[in-house]
Parts: sequence; structure tokens; C-alpha cells
Amino acid sequence: MLTVLSWLRPPRRLRFTRAGALFTLGTFAVGLSAVNTGNNLLYLLLGAMLGFIAVSGWLSEQVLYRIAVRRRAPRGVTAGQPARITYDVVNHKRRIPSFAVEIKEHDLGARAFVAALEPGAAVTTRAEHSFPRRGVYALTGITLATSFPFGFFRKERDLALPSEVIVWPATDRRVRNPRPAGELASRQGALLAGVRGHRGEYRSLRDYQPGDDPRDIHWRSTARRGEPVIREYERDDGRTVWICLDLRAPPDQAAETAVEIAAALAARAYAHGERFALVTSDIVLEPGTGNPQLERVLDALARARYRENAPRLVTPAPAEFCVLVTPAESSQLGFGDRYFPRNAAA
Repeated sequence: MLTVLSWLRPPRRLRFTRAGALFTLGTFAVGLSAVNTGNNLLYLLLGAMLGFIAVSGWLSEQVLYRIAVRRRAPRGVTAGQPARITYDVVNHKRRIPSFAVEIKEHDLGARAFVAALEPGAAVTTRAEHSFPRRGVYALTGITLATSFPFGFFRKERDLALPSEVIVWPATDRRVRNPRPAGELASRQGALLAGVRGHRGEYRSLRDYQPGDDPRDIHWRSTARRGEPVIREYERDDGRTVWICLDLRAPPDQAAETAVEIAAALAARAYAHGERFALVTSDIVLEPGTGNPQLERVLDALARARYRENAPRLVTPAPAEFCVLVTPAESSQLGFGDRYFPRNAAA
């Protein structure tokens, strides 16, 4: 239905502003008075008022004529955070400048504004919009609008600019440090893989951060400073944090919380320089490190679709060395660690 309405919508529209409606009514009143009285001054005033209306319509059309816009949407946006959309605007006219041009997205409330644009010139403007939830948001086009020169009319012109914005889940949720199958199982898994335990070599002491393992607290330094101090160890490249997200659940608030927990675990692994991977009911992302891997995981989480008939999780690694994130506490058993919306915090 919306597609049909968009197709029937004229590419150019002209609407009266409040000032324009009052001015037009006044023009009709002056015209009636001139006809009834035959007063030449009223005819002159009527001609001037009609001239203002005609010039306003012509100039507003010239403002939007031959204006080209290129949208630059951000690579990824975090849900709930302001996202900046950039527009490159070019005036292809040879002699007539454009003034007071507003740019509005069809599918969003984002608006940008160009005060003045000389013939043949280009300018960059920006608009901000906040996406409340994760997902993929389609952008179909924009509307150019102006009330130049007198504010009597609002002239609008539509431009088709199909694109999309990927909105990532928030990564700032507090989560505890994953402990797949407990400390003993983690060491056994490292031995089976022929590498050192996940802690690696001792490096230094540092301040406690939310989510750090309490077993790494250096109690003597903590007592001396009065604040928690943590032992920091070298990263072990042989350890991979397998984040498994079960999508077999209704798409409710608990499911969205589970997605944020998975995103926070990925961000935590990235911050600690660990290898991490994502497994869902639909996809498997191979282990990796660094910002590109984090972006791949967040892209997948943005597209994750909860439904009760989703396929069963199949883990590439033994389940006892994986962490399960699920909104349903009765979900699959056998995982080394399990995260529910109520037990994820440190």
C-alpha cells in the first residue's frame, strides 16, 4: 500500500504556508473590492499582489531546479546513539543561486539545511537521527523543500536515493568475564590444542575494570591502595571466545537483551585483544581479532532474527568450550558457560 501511495505521489508539490494562505485570501479580497468599486488604486494593488504570488512560485521552482544530492550514510550506527548522515549538495545551474533548501529523509525525521548555494558550487551539510532499535533500516529517498523567497508557499521535490543503514546493538551492557566449562576445562582445552592456558604469562598490575575475573585480584596491592588491583596477563592466541546466540525464541525484550549481551561479549573480547567468533542459528562467523572482526559480528547481530522455529545451534567447537547467550533458560544444555538476561552482569 505504501509503495502504491509513493508511486502516486507527484514528484513536485506546492503547499500554502499560513502566511501564504492569508496573503492569497487578502488578494481575493482586494480583487473583489476593485471589481465592485472600480478604484484604480485597488487594481494597482491587486496587480502587485498577484505579481508577488507569481514571482514567489517561479523563484521557488528555480531554487530546486538542477540540484543534485549525494547521501553518505555511516558504515554502522549504534542503537540509541545519534547518527550523522552527510549530504553533498551541488547546484548545476549556471546563473541562478539556490537559497534556503531543506533536505528531509522520507523514512526518518532527519533534516539538513543549506542556507545558500551559488551557481556551480557544492556544499556539504549533515543531519542527525537516533535509531531506537538494532536492525537494517531502508532509506528510499529524500525531499528537497524551500519556502524562498517570501514564505508564501512551500515547494517540494522528491529524489530517489535508495540505501540502508545498519544499526548495531549497544555494546556497553555490563557482562561478567566468560568462563567456558570453568577454569579446569579451559586449561584442558588449551592442552588438547597444544597451546598454553588462556591466562598466558604474567605482565603487570592494573586497576580493576567492570567484568574482570575476581580471581585475578592482587589482594596485597588492593589492601595497600584501597582500590581493587588486577593481575594482567599476556594474551594467548590459542584461546577463542565462541559466542553462541540461540535465536529460537519470540522476538520480545528478553531476546533484544540477549543480543546486547552477545554484542558486549564481543566488544569485551576485542578490547582484551582476544580471538572471538559468533555462532547463531543462521550463520557461523569464523574466529578473528581486531576492529574488522568486531564490525562483522555487530553486522550479524543487527540482522539476527528471532523466531521460535529457528534451526538448532550447531557449534564448530565442542560445546563445553563455548558460551551460550539465550533469552530462554531452558535452552540447550552442555555449554561451558551460559548467559541469560538476568545473570549476565559481573
